[in-house]
Amino acid sequence: AVPAVHGPEDGERDADGEVNCQVIGFVLAGDGLPTVYISGDNASLRTVTEIARRTGPVDATVLHAGAARVPGRFRGRPLSLDSARTAAAAAILGAPVNIPVHYTGWAHFTEGRDAIEHAFDDAGLTPVLRIADHGTWLPLKP
Repeated sequence: AVPAVHGPEDGERDADGEVNCQVIGFVLAGDGLPTVYISGDNASLRTVTEIARRTGPVDATVLHAGAARVPGRFRGRPLSLDSARTAAAAAILGAPVNIPVHYTGWAHFTEGRDAIEHAFDDAGLTPVLRIADHGTWLPLKP
């Protein structure tokens, strides 16, 4: 288990130190298996940077994107990674495979597949982006 921040890094924190609510991410690893970072509903690049420092290289990421926003919360700032921050998280972690998820199916998602693809293209990261329709298998190795 690794930290995650569900909202802006500088958002007001509750008595437990959480922004908005408790969320968690994961780093999965095992002998002979790829190391995979799963962001959870994290919106903080500072948290991603700390995880990269602590865990070292990862082989693949599963990044909760979508720029989830709730009217009246955090001045409309996202609760999950927006597209530019999704690409930035991929750059920070340096994984050869990056799979954005969690960007369709709910009304509070404000950025979808097109925005994610554009952000990775703008960052020069299209070669490491793996994006597919729901229910499609993607390999965790390049």
